[in-house]
Amino acid sequence: MLATNVTVPFIEHDPELAHRWPEAKANEWMDKNDWLVGCNFIPSNAINQLEMWQAETFDPFRIDQELSWAADLGFNTARVFLHHLLWQQDPQGFIARIETFLTIAHRNGIRSMLVLFDSVWNPFPKLGTQPAPRHNVHNSGWVQSPGYDVLNDPLQYDSLMQYVKGIVSHFASDERVLIWDLFNEPDNMNLTSYKDDDYAMHKAELSMALLKKTINWVREINPSQPITMAPWKEDWSCDTKLTALDNYMFTHSDIISFHCYDDVKLTEEKIRHLRRFKRPLLCTEYMARPFGSTFQDILPLFKKYKVGAYNWGLVAGKTQTHCPWDSWSTEYQNEPELWFHDIFRENGEAYKPEEVAFLKEITKKKKEKLQKVA
Repeated sequence: MLATNVTVPFIEHDPELAHRWPEAKANEWMDKNDWLVGCNFIPSNAINQLEMWQAETFDPFRIDQELSWAADLGFNTARVFLHHLLWQQDPQGFIARIETFLTIAHRNGIRSMLVLFDSVWNPFPKLGTQPAPRHNVHNSGWVQSPGYDVLNDPLQYDSLMQYVKGIVSHFASDERVLIWDLFNEPDNMNLTSYKDDDYAMHKAELSMALLKKTINWVREINPSQPITMAPWKEDWSCDTKLTALDNYMFTHSDIISFHCYDDVKLTEEKIRHLRRFKRPLLCTEYMARPFGSTFQDILPLFKKYKVGAYNWGLVAGKTQTHCPWDSWSTEYQNEPELWFHDIFRENGEAYKPEEVAFLKEITKKKKEKLQKVA
């Protein structure tokens, strides 16, 4: 079905738009799902996507325990990162573990946003035993997908087709999967950590080339779930200020997602800017306490505008995302007094009990509505 505001001649030059959901369908999807509130999830005993999913370290018990804590907060969704190397290593085993995860999440009343590609942190991912965390360094072991060797070589992009098609086709009609996030922060240059500045072309151009292929692969399958992509930091105030990549992501997503770790004033400005696209909005990363991005300030704003909300982090563990971004350049001997991300300690103790009480209160009406329907 063609989007109502797109002409046929334009579609002929931009085939990725041919099967974009119409505005009405996107808004109907958002209404059906009520207010989405959740988190970016990785179990506390995994340092990255590979350790979360590899057969030797996949931990259904820990996942179940931690997702039950999320459900108790009133969360109804989780954003979860996959990785192409896991498919290349063992497609059937990877699918089986995703099935297990989705079963656990669904049992806890949580539907999953699955992320296919990611351009953040370590550009050289490797299967096998993952490194131990660096002392109090934020996300010291997180890995990109694909890594530098593949993203820097467009001739290798088609090797990722079976991963995308294999995963999406298997779960294309699965109601436990809420939405597909095709690419997380595709133009992130990681300048404060790994410094991705050694590409033959600009990373944003390479990522867009892969993203275009990925959209076509997914649209060929035509999953029942919508697709989105994750812009993260540029000026979105008007079309003339958009980067080519951000414009592409906003105009090709069924449901628009974005990242914002700003205070309430700047967050509201971004929401107002993005509403001009007339699509439902999901903020798939927020909540950085030192920046004024807190649950108490930001969630009422998201609820007012009916913006879906996914904070970064649930349980402080091997990712160490309770430590600040500048821990890559500033040494922290002790745990920061003010946590950056995350809600719970590994034993389930709340970092800030008042935050937990607030989350349960702001999601209470949503939970009561769901219970009545059930």
